[in-house]
Amino acid sequence: MFAARPYEDVLMDDIAQQAGVSRALLYRHFPSKHALFAAVYQQAADRLLAETKLDPTDSLVGQLVQGMDIHLDYFVANRHAVLAANRVLAGDPVIQTIMTGELDALRARLLAVLPLADESARRTVSAVLKSWLVFVQILVVDWLTEQTCSRTELRDICVGAVLGALRPLLPADLVPNWPQLAAGRAGA
Repeated sequence: MFAARPYEDVLMDDIAQQAGVSRALLYRHFPSKHALFAAVYQQAADRLLAETKLDPTDSLVGQLVQGMDIHLDYFVANRHAVLAANRVLAGDPVIQTIMTGELDALRARLLAVLPLADESARRTVSAVLKSWLVFVQILVVDWLTEQTCSRTELRDICVGAVLGALRPLLPADLVPNWPQLAAGRAGA
């Protein structure tokens, strides 16, 4: 229900009825709508992480495109839940912990597949990735609200942003010229 309706419009009575359980039973397991949302959101974050498998044998671009596509598919299908977590409940510490955990896990996975020369490079790339993940989060929330570009353009903007930020830090063969590559992909 959180995916189908705005958070404010979801009622615990409706959830209990749809689940075929009593309201009392629902409240026994989830003392509030917030607690239920947090549990559902954590489960979704875990599922997204499980689906986002980075393969070091694939190109960096391929891994980024695949990861963005998986996340964008989820965000589109669960628009209301994503907006609730990032707007209505944005200041909630439980929701923030879930988001931070997911972003940290994604950053760690990306770091694990990148050939970094030393600890200094690792720290710098880690900071770039953390900043990029927050950029993607903010841009996607805005896109879900405004739809200012196509889904493909959004994905390509996000991939291009991180490639541009990583270009000075990684070997040239790992970070291709994205605008030309993206244009070639669009024509294919």
